[in-house]
Amino acid sequence: MTRLVESVPNFSEGRRPEVVDKICAAVECVPGACLLDRTSDASHNRSVLTIAGEAAPILEALERAFAVAVTEIDMETHTGEHPRIGAVDVVPFVPLGDTKMSDCVELARAFGSRVAERFSVPVFLYGEAATDESRRRLADVRRGQYEGLKIQIGEIGREPDFGPSHMHPTAGAVAVGARPFLIAYNINLATHDLELAKRIARRIRESSGGLPKVQANGFWIEELGRAQVSMNLLDFRTTPLWLVWEAVRDEAATDAVLPAESELIGLAPLASLLDVADHAGVPKSLSTAERLAGAADFLKLRDFSPMQALELRLDAALGK
Repeated sequence: MTRLVESVPNFSEGRRPEVVDKICAAVECVPGACLLDRTSDASHNRSVLTIAGEAAPILEALERAFAVAVTEIDMETHTGEHPRIGAVDVVPFVPLGDTKMSDCVELARAFGSRVAERFSVPVFLYGEAATDESRRRLADVRRGQYEGLKIQIGEIGREPDFGPSHMHPTAGAVAVGARPFLIAYNINLATHDLELAKRIARRIRESSGGLPKVQANGFWIEELGRAQVSMNLLDFRTTPLWLVWEAVRDEAATDAVLPAESELIGLAPLASLLDVADHAGVPKSLSTAERLAGAADFLKLRDFSPMQALELRLDAALGK
């Protein structure tokens, strides 16, 4: 049976486009592995690729990309706003179509075992692939980040699932897992007040009693000159994009601040964007492209393209 999967590997490099180009080229040289999107952020010093296809070519493409990252990225000199533990920070497997979550768990564990053996990199399984409940949340796996894990990795309870109980000298460690579709969504505030962004993040994230299935943190984005509320939406059907936008907007308003814009990092399911269009009152009689434009206007999405809808991008890549 064909297993169609998505993977969204995150690399700790967002300032050297030539390195990101090499990583992307490693993916694109594999027939059947569709590179649907690439996003780099200099402040976070991070790049995110979105890859989809059948399981076998996805595994090969990821391993080739991993090889480039291990060679080109040195975690001993890496700095950036985003939490990270390695050159290849995280590799999630996401079921698409009729693929089951159990298939992605199997793929995550197979890939984790393979890269640990080939590259001598410690691998931590997370999400649905976790072997211990304490590692289900990615934030728990990344606790202490690269610098902290480098010290803690030999301690009881911090041992990797695969690979050595010490960090790779330059590539660090990697988290590999299986999870449902995640939307990486940021809201840039019309303010320099980083503390406000952090307060809003604390108020809206699930771990602080805020919106369910929402992870959030506040960052300063140098190239935009703005404070940012950076979020992962773990289930858009539980907490939709429009609700997150309105929650951040309302929290910022208490300090007389407005959201300047928002942005998607990578792709989002078509249904999540059409849900915003419905909430915004965009007529259902309009074309899909027009309804997506209405959703983007409501969210003040920066540099939005209808091709950020996963299904539209995948259909285009497959020639449908």
